[in-house]
Order: sequence, then C-alpha cells, then structure tokens
Amino acid sequence: VFKVTMSWQGYVDQQLVASGHVSKGAIIGLDGSQWAISPGFNLDPSEAAAIAAAARNPSSVLGGGINLQGVKFMVLRADDTAIYVRKGSDGACIVKTNQCVLIGLYGENIQAGQCNMVVEKLGDYLRENNY
Repeated sequence: VFKVTMSWQGYVDQQLVASGHVSKGAIIGLDGSQWAISPGFNLDPSEAAAIAAAARNPSSVLGGGINLQGVKFMVLRADDTAIYVRKGSDGACIVKTNQCVLIGLYGENIQAGQCNMVVEKLGDYLRENNY
C-alpha cells in the first residue's frame, strides 16, 4: 500500500492558499506553536498563543477581539470548532481540530464564505484523520 503524506506546510500552501480563497494561511498547535505558515503572514508568537487559547475556549473571545498581524479583528461568531473574525473587508476563519488550529485570512477580493468553506473543509479532513 502506497500512502502519500503531506507536510503541514503543504497543507497551508496547497490546500489553503492555492485554493484562491485564502490570502494567507497558518497551522499552529493547540499550544500556539507554529507548525506551518504562508510567506508574508506575520503571526506574532503571542498572537498564536492567544488564538490557540481562544480555540480551546471560544466563549472567552465573544464580545471581544483577536489580534492578527498586529490588527485587532472583531469576533463575529465563535463555537467549539470555529471562530470567525472581521475588520473592514479583511477577515479570518480559525478552525480547531483535535491537535491543531487552522487560520485562513482573506482580503477584499475574497468572499468570507469561500474562505470559510476552504478552511472548514481542511479542518473536517484533519479531524476525520485524527488530527
């Protein structure tokens, strides 16, 4: 049996960004450690730690915000599997799996729903494979 395994960076590059519906992407551990990130995504370690904490306890960010690349985004919705944030025409979909957190950013030329669908689909795939 031949099995192809993709690196974490491959998931960011080929599944998120290459979709055309995610402008920048990252995968971080539930502890906030950086597993993979797209070029130009300036995710500060303190932001990654805060995002991982929010993914573990989504109610903690309701009515507040999440910082990404030094910009505070308003939380639109947060539940046990995903957090959706927005500021102006920019936003992000943050999806928690069993072992990691996916972050997909979008800008004014990308529809939020398309970004969400791509990030959620990868999250579903990773959860189904015990990640």
